[in-house]
Amino acid sequence: MKKFLSTALLLWSAMAAHAHEGGITSEKGKGVKADFDIFHTKITTEGNVATFHIAVSGKAGASKPSKTGKLAGSSVFSYVWPTTIDPAVVGFEPKAGILAFAVTAHPDFDDTPLYDENGDGDPKNDGNLWHSHWVVLAPDDQCGKGALKVVDIPPGAKPRLPKTWPGFPILLDSPGWSPIFKGQTLEVKVPFDDIGVVNAAGFDGVTSALRVNASVHAPLLCIVDVFKVASGKLSLPGKVNH
Repeated sequence: MKKFLSTALLLWSAMAAHAHEGGITSEKGKGVKADFDIFHTKITTEGNVATFHIAVSGKAGASKPSKTGKLAGSSVFSYVWPTTIDPAVVGFEPKAGILAFAVTAHPDFDDTPLYDENGDGDPKNDGNLWHSHWVVLAPDDQCGKGALKVVDIPPGAKPRLPKTWPGFPILLDSPGWSPIFKGQTLEVKVPFDDIGVVNAAGFDGVTSALRVNASVHAPLLCIVDVFKVASGKLSLPGKVNH
């Protein structure tokens, strides 16, 4: 029995070590809450499916924003993979900004109207559950000096948008790919028509908080607090499958 347990422990340790190979490794962050303290970020592909992976020093997904009861001024917590992939690959205008894949939770609004994540028959009350998005980011000093926002859609503009755009006046897509949380790890599997563009991409990992503008006006959704950047400087040094 002891020999069996010892062998099982060694096998588990080897599997755990393999899961955190490649990608970007990060030192423990000072003052960063454990469930947002990224220590490993990677993107790998197999066939036409990309796996977005983040590991943190605590339990991934443990914290969510407090509910305020209104959209204006409400908060969003997020795990994000900024990439060098052109936004046109997922249905936005070419070169519209920084395309990022994100897993978010926000109890005060729902931005996945096509999906009923909690299975209660109402697809419009699931924002408090972790779910996935494509977002296009760009700097806007109205969010704070050097801060990023989700790019706004000006009134009257009709930009190219993905079929699963949820109707918010920002470059946001709700494709419905399910995040999987397991202990310290978060992973999402995402299919692509052209996996080659993913294989050639650079990426980074970020944990952050965003806030809806108190006047619900452009800039609508700003990144107001960055908990951790995997590379330290958002330099997108990660290479897919490396």
